Amino acid sequence: MDATKGKVDQGMQNPGGQMDKPVGYHFMESMLPKVVKRRVHALKRLQVQCANIEAKFYEEVHELERKYAALYQPLFEKRRDIVTGTVEPTDEECEWHSDREEEEELAEEIKEKAVIEDSKKEEATPQEDAKGIPEFWLTIFKSVDMLSDMLQEHDEPILKHLKDIQVKFSEPGQPMSFTLEFHFEPNGYFNNAVLTKVYKMKSEPDASDPFSFEGPEIIDCEGCQIDWHKGKDVTVKTIKKKQKHKGRGTVRTITKQVPNDSFFNFFNPVKVSPDGEMDEDSEFTLATDFEIGHFFRERIVPRAVLYFTGEALEDDESFEEEELEEGDEEEQDEEGDDDDDEGDFDPKKEQPQPAECKQQ
Repeated sequence: MDATKGKVDQGMQNPGGQMDKPVGYHFMESMLPKVVKRRVHALKRLQVQCANIEAKFYEEVHELERKYAALYQPLFEKRRDIVTGTVEPTDEECEWHSDREEEEELAEEIKEKAVIEDSKKEEATPQEDAKGIPEFWLTIFKSVDMLSDMLQEHDEPILKHLKDIQVKFSEPGQPMSFTLEFHFEPNGYFNNAVLTKVYKMKSEPDASDPFSFEGPEIIDCEGCQIDWHKGKDVTVKTIKKKQKHKGRGTVRTITKQVPNDSFFNFFNPVKVSPDGEMDEDSEFTLATDFEIGHFFRERIVPRAVLYFTGEALEDDESFEEEELEEGDEEEQDEEGDDDDDEGDFDPKKEQPQPAECKQQ
């Protein structure tokens, strides 16, 4: 449900039929007759009750997600075992049928790319029989723009050891949340077998602004401590600086560690300020973090193989292009209307506003 703050959808209409400037809803209410305003207040009380029922609905949806997550889990475990090479799927399990034309086109493109890649690999080092699906998760990270933006070259050797990503939902009776678990095989970078990121959620109307409620939203997140091997922490880098003594004029070289760009900073997120006051950069960083966490949960983990093959990327791109085309058409229609109604254009008329986005 959309909630419009500070403005009504349309301006008040005057007796002559022309639209005045849009006015604030407080002013609009103040212009209503007292008996009408009283009834509007009754409707608002009903609206708050609707918001509370909607909150209960989303709580039950969360419980339903948790229930079905247990049903998905055996399938995701089988996916992990195939990816890591722990099990080899049977011929029957490998049978797959799809649209012949699309498959042949895709196969030809893949073959061409594979020939090029294989020749490069063979020139570099002789390849043994591949185990499982090599670099499954790393390929996904590099293919998805939202993730590749965080990925640095020094992260890639580490992510080759990523075995699985799982989503765990909070238990009944606990505050609403979900946890992303990144499972790693033993490696030479850190001791952790699992890295976690907890996203805390809220699914209740705000007492001070109940009409803004649009469903569950992420309100905070918490990472974990990575137990790095000595000299392997990619989230910091060592720099050397020269210092000159003011009195003697002698120069000495010191070394110190400074933050370094890395995907693994994902596990050390910006914390929400207790008083809610944050600078613009921190707010943007946190909002982006929430969006990434939601994307892992809703898209990457459930549809991993389709992001690996690129099919999910094509779906995402098609959806974005469709939205863009619709937007272009609307803009063209507006321009066309302006031409048709030349001389009747009212500059005071409010243009449609985009819906507010919220992480859920």
